[in-house]
Amino acid sequence: MKAIVIKNYGGSEALQFADVPTPSITNPSQVLVKVKATSVNPLDYQIRRGDYASLFDLPMITGHDIAGDIVAVGDAVKNWKPGDKVYYSPRFGSIGSYAEYHITNESSLSRMPDNITYEEAASIPLIGGTVWEMLVVRAQLKKGETILILGGAGGVGTLAIQVAKSLGAFVYTTGQSILHEKLQNLGADIIIDHHQKNYIEEIQTHTNGKGVDVIIDTVGGSTLSNSPLALADYGRIVTLVDIPQPQNLIHAWEKNATYHFVFTRQSRDEVHHITQLIESGHVKPVIDSIFPLEDIQSAHERIEDKKRIQPLFGKIVLSL
Repeated sequence: MKAIVIKNYGGSEALQFADVPTPSITNPSQVLVKVKATSVNPLDYQIRRGDYASLFDLPMITGHDIAGDIVAVGDAVKNWKPGDKVYYSPRFGSIGSYAEYHITNESSLSRMPDNITYEEAASIPLIGGTVWEMLVVRAQLKKGETILILGGAGGVGTLAIQVAKSLGAFVYTTGQSILHEKLQNLGADIIIDHHQKNYIEEIQTHTNGKGVDVIIDTVGGSTLSNSPLALADYGRIVTLVDIPQPQNLIHAWEKNATYHFVFTRQSRDEVHHITQLIESGHVKPVIDSIFPLEDIQSAHERIEDKKRIQPLFGKIVLSL
């Protein structure tokens, strides 16, 4: 089968298009999936450049989203059959999704919603579990609360806006002016151009000094130390960004804030909730661009480019 193989860690050039053996079922609980589409996540390029080198052996295949068709099932698999459309996220540390076929345990699978395409479905599994974990499990966002989603145009941000609205929250987000109409169409109530205005001052103005109940951090930097200035007393901050250097959390202490740190969540149970929101029309997958699998290097360059002319909006998808 065709696959993208990493033989040495590095830049996008480390992603090599190659022929590798097609996997076969070796465990009665496994299923073989024909991959129709996958997507690009920050986790993928972090693995490619060697951030998690101690957890992987080279050569390797990365990728953390799959939408496709089951082509074979193990003898113990009772709830799935060949032809079923599924979507899921391969387990962190296992063989990834940048390939024509993928083997997984049936416990990983979710039924793909009928009202979206393979490309749309492939944009959801990894961020779906992550967003549900951040908003519902950790922040426990409730109807009528206010939330600030920092980085609303990214894959996590575009989904988080829609999920927050479905939960009945009032949504603030940050994004470039050129994206404001798109962010508003997703359900954002107030959009702040963080390139032109100070988001903390804007939140203070809009909330009459009260601050927001929840802050979702997808951007990192000094967010953990600065964002409490936009937080209400006893508010919650949830971040999925690692912390490269120590930060002063005195402003969080003053607000009696609660912090939650979320590493990427790969949970079928949490994706199930997103499936329901997609089928009910409350959530629509947002695709920035679609590349063929063999153009994987361009896809990675698109997500990593900090000086991109066309701003990123949603997920980058790879079609097979």
